[in-house]
Amino acid sequence: MKLVILDRDGVINYDSEAFIKSPEEWKPIPGSLEAIARFTQAGYRIVVATNQSGIGRGLLDMVTLNAINDKMYKAAIQAGGRIDAMFFCPHTNSDQCDCRKPATGMFREISERFGLGLAGVPAIGDSLRDLQAAAGVGAIPVLVLTGKGKATQAMEPLPQNTMIFPDLAAAADILAK
Repeated sequence: MKLVILDRDGVINYDSEAFIKSPEEWKPIPGSLEAIARFTQAGYRIVVATNQSGIGRGLLDMVTLNAINDKMYKAAIQAGGRIDAMFFCPHTNSDQCDCRKPATGMFREISERFGLGLAGVPAIGDSLRDLQAAAGVGAIPVLVLTGKGKATQAMEPLPQNTMIFPDLAAAADILAK
């Protein structure tokens, strides 16, 4: 089985410092849905792994998160792609959970759920914590320069073997084989 793990905000859709709190605020980054379609058509299972501390902060509830994600799923389908699973951490930093990236709990759960080791699996994100979580389970850290990606690129050091692409579409052009 081929698998790719994607962060959501800043990778698939535009990010917001005020959090994405409604389906209306969820807007795809140009080319991201087509990138998901290319991964799908290349036989990849697509998993989204995202920190969603807006839930823990009381900025949105599960009904709203599900509505946002439904919009994303439908948009991916309309573009010819498919998102196979969604994993999220609802906690804030102060909760000190093991699922909030850069911790690896979400990634370990993905591994267990799919019955697949994550060594060599591309994990695409726009923040250092995305890359650190990927590296922590042996996945390939992939940085896109959308969202917080340009600021992340300036941080040193990035995890070893981090691949860098301008956006998800450029990453799919190379990785979706």
